[in-house]
Amino acid sequence: MATTFLDGRDGIRLAADVAGPDEGAPVLLLHGGGQTRHSWAGTAGVLAAQGWRVVSLDLRGHGESAWDPAGDYTLDAFADDISAVASGFERRPALVGASLGGISSMAAIADAGGGGEVASSLTLVDVAHRIEIDGRDRIGAFMTAAPDGFASLEEAADAIAAYNPHRPRPKDLSGLSKNLRRREDGRWAWHWDPAFVRGRWGSPDETRTSLVDPGRLERAAAALTLPTLLVRGRSSDLLSEEGARAFLELVPQTRFADVAGAGHMVAGDRNDIFNQAILEFLDEHRPAA
Repeated sequence: MATTFLDGRDGIRLAADVAGPDEGAPVLLLHGGGQTRHSWAGTAGVLAAQGWRVVSLDLRGHGESAWDPAGDYTLDAFADDISAVASGFERRPALVGASLGGISSMAAIADAGGGGEVASSLTLVDVAHRIEIDGRDRIGAFMTAAPDGFASLEEAADAIAAYNPHRPRPKDLSGLSKNLRRREDGRWAWHWDPAFVRGRWGSPDETRTSLVDPGRLERAAAALTLPTLLVRGRSSDLLSEEGARAFLELVPQTRFADVAGAGHMVAGDRNDIFNQAILEFLDEHRPAA
């Protein structure tokens, strides 16, 4: 898998991992708030093996992508980045977005008319136009719980295990270092711009009202006319059964997959089942060469 840099809105530099055949149909993977492109590692490998040209992107302010100098981490900024990157493909990419990556993809598509102007299809991973407050607050609490970072990778792993108690704690912590950055003082900090959670854009979580206007999300969802897949973690506290049902009523062309044994981090919790759930949909709507 090769790493490259792509231009977002106003030329902001966005890091991406690329895999799969050059001539393959493109699929753009977009992670959730506070994550990095590495959260898609398993899925990217499976899609590349199936002939897709996979691009897994670090959102602005995350991972190895640039931090916005003005601290702009609004929905407009993320959506505009996605539109800018998507426009660089020869064929419209399939968009697969988890949480923040999902609502930003939905906004980008809706802003362009809701059809296939930006993407060939949309897969939303455990997010829709309605978000549960308890789940939102739990994410916010986790993301702001260690403002001074961690003394070691083991300490960071303990924090993740407390947040995701149903997921086995990894014995090898080397992969965790991809989601953290080593500061000059030797401590490990999450790999995002602190302005994303502490800045002037509102309360500290990826679904804060200044980032996500519920009315706007509902309008964006209602505008969608392209093929859509909604994947929910059955144990999710962010996307409820009622919220998923409301989305299916609002976007009737949507296919739905409910992944047992998974919470909000669906792709990481049950990667095998998640991959199976999206592959058939993506292949059915694979754009022609």
